Amino acid sequence: MKISLFKIGLVLSVIGMIWISFVFLQGDRIAEEIVLKSSNSHDIELNFNGKGVGYYKIFMPEFARDKVFVQILDKNQNIISEENVHTKMAVGYFDFESGTYTAKITNPTENQINLQVEFGDASSVTMIPPGVMILVGAVMIIISSYMKLKNYSIEQPDENIL
Repeated sequence: MKISLFKIGLVLSVIGMIWISFVFLQGDRIAEEIVLKSSNSHDIELNFNGKGVGYYKIFMPEFARDKVFVQILDKNQNIISEENVHTKMAVGYFDFESGTYTAKITNPTENQINLQVEFGDASSVTMIPPGVMILVGAVMIIISSYMKLKNYSIEQPDENIL
């Protein structure tokens, strides 16, 4: 079996993708399914350790052009991020330091809304090595593809054949 640059790049990319998915799945997070009635709000709290990037994901399975208002509050109840969500799914990111952070989701509409909310640590620092592995694999795939295609020529038929 001949080992080519393309195969090595493909293996590196796949290993990096699997590694990055494991890193993401091991991060601290909390997920809840909630039903928000008109003008009500719901809080989700999570204790973050160290410094990093946190995220929240809002998913409305029965999306009917409704909107929700999301605020991220730090340990001193200061607003560090806020967003009006008026799509079926939205993901937002924020920087954190050690402490308890709160995601406050408010329903400003007159309709009841079903939500799936996920709030957690994106583990961005530990994703750097697998990200570099994916980048190296992708560059190897591109280089090997270029080397194969640079000498490739298509034979053109004669123009005068009837």
